[in-house]
Amino acid sequence: MIEITGVTKYYGKFPVLKNCSTSVAKGEVVVVCGPSGSGKSTLIKCVNALEPIQEGSIRVDGVEVNDPQTNLPELRSLVGMVFQNFELFPHLTIENNIMLAQRIVLNRNQQIARTRTMELLERVGMSGHAHKYPGQLSGGQQQRVAIARALAMNPKAMLFDEPTSALDPEMISEVLDVMTSLASEGMTMMVVTHEMGFARRVATRMVFIDQGEIVEDRPTEEFFTARHNPRTEAFLGKILHH
Repeated sequence: MIEITGVTKYYGKFPVLKNCSTSVAKGEVVVVCGPSGSGKSTLIKCVNALEPIQEGSIRVDGVEVNDPQTNLPELRSLVGMVFQNFELFPHLTIENNIMLAQRIVLNRNQQIARTRTMELLERVGMSGHAHKYPGQLSGGQQQRVAIARALAMNPKAMLFDEPTSALDPEMISEVLDVMTSLASEGMTMMVVTHEMGFARRVATRMVFIDQGEIVEDRPTEEFFTARHNPRTEAFLGKILHH
């Protein structure tokens, strides 16, 4: 579903990604982890062309992401994206936040878009909040709405960029529960997160990035039990003991 081949990206002269290659098969959940500033969020943003790349290739369901001929709004409807800070429109109700892209990008009529919206709000446990505004919701509730908004486009894959990092600890589990449910239903997912308990429970594979390089790319249980690279050992030694 997602093929990343030899991707290099620069900020000015600084290489933030260096010859990165990995893939996500249909139905796989791949967790990307690594220290702050390692390039993991940049990598996931490159997948739906929120960040351009200078070298290499990214294909999503056979579509070359960085081809100038690629229809990016259409591509982004295939790949849902959930950000750290929700990115909901504060002046729109929850219902209208979820309906907007359905109307504009998918050309759904008002009734079909509203029906789909209410189905998804029910799906993420937010059906009683359709007429509220984002500022009236907790962080965990806003992130569940953001997941519903991404799902409204009927994506073939979902990207999550540290979806719980801006949340209070007691709100993290409600978002991870929705993500776990999506994974159990076979949604293809690429997730940047430090939530190692979630990763070990849900991920098919683990990708570890350090200083812009993919250092490890292994099946999940092997990643946690048979580590060899000292950079991975150092990272997990810190994160698993806190």
